[in-house]
Amino acid sequence: MRTMTKPKSAPALPLNTIIAGDCIEVMNSLPEASVDLIFADPPYNLQLKGDLHRPDNSQVDAVDDAWDHFASFATYDRFTQDWLKAARRLLKPHGAIWVIGSYHNIFRVGAALQDAGYWVLNDVIWRKSNPMPNFRGKRLTNAHETMIWASKSEGAKYTFNYEALKSLNDGVQMRSDWVLPLCTGHERLKDDNGEKAHPTQKPESLLHRVIIGSTNAGDVVLDPFFGTGTTGAVAKMLGRDYIGIEREATYRTVAEKRLASIRKYDREALQVSTSKRAEPRVPFGTLIERGMLRPGEELYSMNKRHKAKVRADGTLVGGDVKGSIHQVGAHLEGAPSCNGWTYWCFRREGKTVPIDVLRQQIRSEMEERPN
Repeated sequence: MRTMTKPKSAPALPLNTIIAGDCIEVMNSLPEASVDLIFADPPYNLQLKGDLHRPDNSQVDAVDDAWDHFASFATYDRFTQDWLKAARRLLKPHGAIWVIGSYHNIFRVGAALQDAGYWVLNDVIWRKSNPMPNFRGKRLTNAHETMIWASKSEGAKYTFNYEALKSLNDGVQMRSDWVLPLCTGHERLKDDNGEKAHPTQKPESLLHRVIIGSTNAGDVVLDPFFGTGTTGAVAKMLGRDYIGIEREATYRTVAEKRLASIRKYDREALQVSTSKRAEPRVPFGTLIERGMLRPGEELYSMNKRHKAKVRADGTLVGGDVKGSIHQVGAHLEGAPSCNGWTYWCFRREGKTVPIDVLRQQIRSEMEERPN
């Protein structure tokens, strides 16, 4: 008699935690295809030569930490290739990644992204409304950073909340240049000595836009260079789960304290505007099956010029044409296409009502059903 061994279950995903360690090693230890979005703010490899001073001879608090030092471009490239490979393994088939960088590194990272199989969707310019001046006056003021947004692969059905970003932008389509201030004032975290807790802390406004635009409530967002936890803080507020990876103990301490004070917004506040395409499909025939419209009932065009009769199979007959609500409307108007949902109306108690009202009623019922 053969003894059967029980297969090992996959390790649980450590949601809403900060993991200490090297980001590549940690990512390689996590379950494959388990993350919806990755936001990465990797070392910029600034290649600073000496201290930087202001005109009054005070020293600028620049990025000179050991984690930003690499022996050569080749060393930096190998590091980039390794963490991007580990990150791609973690992404779900329709997952995506955002990577932010400066002119020092973003072009090298962009090439590595494409070489690794990611599909670039956009590059976004974060234009800083309050940049640090160029004190030496030998170059242009460096007033922006670049973010690359990419899906795991070409053809992936990545999340893009177009209507939500449009709403954030006063009803105007969101562009790829974002004017947002640097992290300053009360948002800038300080250490026990009153100094910056992290030299490149990102503003919450930047992460808010990224997470609202490219994730849904309940998604898992991973940040392999967690720092002081801006990604986790915004994800938690917006009802997303986060995973942070950070090797520096001082940053982890600040991030843990920060996250402990964050509260998630209530359920109603987390709802965002959705695209019509994202809403559940409701066939016109469903209205007849449900008795909301009856076979033989007449529909009227919004412009009151035409009418058609409902048939039992969910088609219309109007004049000399039979077909769907869209086909009949287009034929009667002599147009190449027609949105029948907004074109046709029915009458109840002397009032003319768009048939789309009935579709929205069904959609509301579908949203209220328990999962």
